[in-house]
Amino acid sequence: MELTIDDIRAARDVVRRYLPPTPMWSYPVLDAATGATVHVKHENTQPVGAFKVRGGLTLRAALEGRATVTYSTGNHAQSMAYAFGELCTVVMPAGTTPSKVAAVEARGAGVVLTGANLADAEAAAEKIAADTGAQLVSPGDTPELVAGVGTLYLEILEARPGLDAIVVPIGSGSGAAAATIVARALAPDCQIIGVQSSASTAAHDAWRTGVPQSRPNNTRAEGLATGRSFTLPQQILRASLSDFLLVTDDQIADAQRLMATAAHTLTEGAGAAPLAAVLAHPDRFAGREIAVVCTGGNASPQELALLGG
Repeated sequence: MELTIDDIRAARDVVRRYLPPTPMWSYPVLDAATGATVHVKHENTQPVGAFKVRGGLTLRAALEGRATVTYSTGNHAQSMAYAFGELCTVVMPAGTTPSKVAAVEARGAGVVLTGANLADAEAAAEKIAADTGAQLVSPGDTPELVAGVGTLYLEILEARPGLDAIVVPIGSGSGAAAATIVARALAPDCQIIGVQSSASTAAHDAWRTGVPQSRPNNTRAEGLATGRSFTLPQQILRASLSDFLLVTDDQIADAQRLMATAAHTLTEGAGAAPLAAVLAHPDRFAGREIAVVCTGGNASPQELALLGG
């Protein structure tokens, strides 16, 4: 399926039935720290604390009444639980943060804890789908999810059509892929720049090499923790992504602290990665008007403890 701006506009019709646009604010202290005019898109204000809920609702409209099974370490899981409730089973690695498991279960979805990592969870989800007939939902290779998260970039570029760049965190790559589709249609001069942790580089390396990649997955930023690349986002990203940067987990933590003090925002690691990239490349962004996407605010207790230290 080739996704277009029309698919994302159709997804907005679905998302708007349930969710208002999220705010986008600027903060003078943040501008001073970066040397740029920075607009923060606050997807952390979504009811599940992250942008992925847009995709879940869009998929629900396409699969109304059908049982689903998926795999995730956090935000995608909460998105699917919010949209599908008891019709959804989420497979999560055995070591998933208990608070994230509880958040999924509280919305009525079933949770299966198994395996050491996301790859193990994916394999278990595939078996459950084969055994039960439930629809297997890939966090990265499902077109409706990409179209749904693309609605946030409609909001950004309709509000600020003259942006020089939008900096987007990349895990599976669905959000950045959608951003490139919207930018091509609404603001072709606006660069879309992806960011991933240097401790989990599968998507980055796949984009750089042009072939699928699996890599060690050691980042503390759970939203960036994907050990392999996903086909659909990579196809889109290779066509239109302006650049793909890496930042360290420590740089992400520094950006989380700055978001807390300068933008009054508690963000998870993935949500702070765009700001980390801006801070790490001051010459690239100085004097420019940019948006950074705070994709989520679901920082784990372990993350919060490290920030305090």
